[in-house]
Amino acid sequence: MAREGSARERRKKHQARLDQPQDLRRGIALPSYNPDSMGRLSERVARFLGTWRFIGYMTLFIALWILYNLVAPSDLRFDSYSNKFTLLTLILSLQASYAAPLILLAQNRQSDRDRVQYDRDRALNERAVADTEYLAREIASIRVSLGEVATRDFLRGELAYLLEELSPTEDQESPQNST
Repeated sequence: MAREGSARERRKKHQARLDQPQDLRRGIALPSYNPDSMGRLSERVARFLGTWRFIGYMTLFIALWILYNLVAPSDLRFDSYSNKFTLLTLILSLQASYAAPLILLAQNRQSDRDRVQYDRDRALNERAVADTEYLAREIASIRVSLGEVATRDFLRGELAYLLEELSPTEDQESPQNST
């Protein structure tokens, strides 16, 4: 009976669910990739495309291409000036068509990182504001408590007042001395 139960469970797993669309490409096994590694690769390529080294390499490549196709014998030329360097134009267009999406991928990843950093900064600022408000309340409660406590100056003033009240004044001493 245990085998019947497990066979039934296996059949249920392999049955198509009605709440999910069917995969139309059942026989085609598409390659899978790690989005993080592709993102890191796109960032590296975009970072390289924005350097002076890349501009120098591209300038050198284009200059050598044009120079070779102008100077080389006509039977060895593969992209002549009479065709307006069509092959060079196609190669540059292909390079640009790959560079633009890679740069956009890198920018999207950077904006995601910026968004996460912004959220962290906002949470940190909220905690700092809450801590500051708490400390302000604590300082206010300490001030209120200290306002109820007798200070040294207040005690000195009260003692001086009491001493004045208790010490005999000249008016009170005069009648006693006369008798």
